[in-house]
Amino acid sequence: MSRFRIAPSILSADFGRLAEEVRAAERAGADWIHLDVMDGHFVPNLTIGPDVVSAVSRVTSLPLDVHLMVENPERFVEPFADAGATALGVHVETCPHLHRTLQQIKDRGLRCCVVLNPATPASAVEPVLPLVDQVLVMTVNPGFGGQSFLPETLPKLSRIRADLDAAGRPDADLVVDGGIGPATVEQVARHGANVFVMGNAFFRAPDYKTLVDQIRQQLENSPEAAPGHES
Repeated sequence: MSRFRIAPSILSADFGRLAEEVRAAERAGADWIHLDVMDGHFVPNLTIGPDVVSAVSRVTSLPLDVHLMVENPERFVEPFADAGATALGVHVETCPHLHRTLQQIKDRGLRCCVVLNPATPASAVEPVLPLVDQVLVMTVNPGFGGQSFLPETLPKLSRIRADLDAAGRPDADLVVDGGIGPATVEQVARHGANVFVMGNAFFRAPDYKTLVDQIRQQLENSPEAAPGHES
């Protein structure tokens, strides 16, 4: 099985038909469901809480990748773990005790993910790379969907992929989020990403399965993309 994974972000879904949208994403061949949690403080938007994650967990068998764009994320580990999250991502910018927070996530049996904003250097997460299961690089400034991809983030992807390999974590996922779609997916894959969070590109596509098939074909046919491997 290819290690490339597609993770639709429900931030761009029709919340009036959320269960139907999630089921449609699963039928289309998505690998994960990505859920953005925003507190109106760390980012200028408010989105969902544990109840929505719990509701989504009841309508899909896909892993639920929860991205905490919140201050004091350690307060939210237990509620989202109880709600059915598979993975929890926390921002390096909000965690003064990053090792402790990541270990708290692992202690609940969840995949732990560290997240960087576009202006945060790769070196900020180097100390925790042996601990994490995922690194998420924001390729837009977090807070709202529909933003344009920031190409200046590409060298950071390459650096983090090399740092993961050097830390003995070639199995860790390198996730990208922000402006990802058919026009950008090959670029980020060539720089080491293997999980692609898609919001508007996915949920505004005329046919979800056609989009998933197109993305997979692009990745398989791109000789310079990071190779998939058994997982």
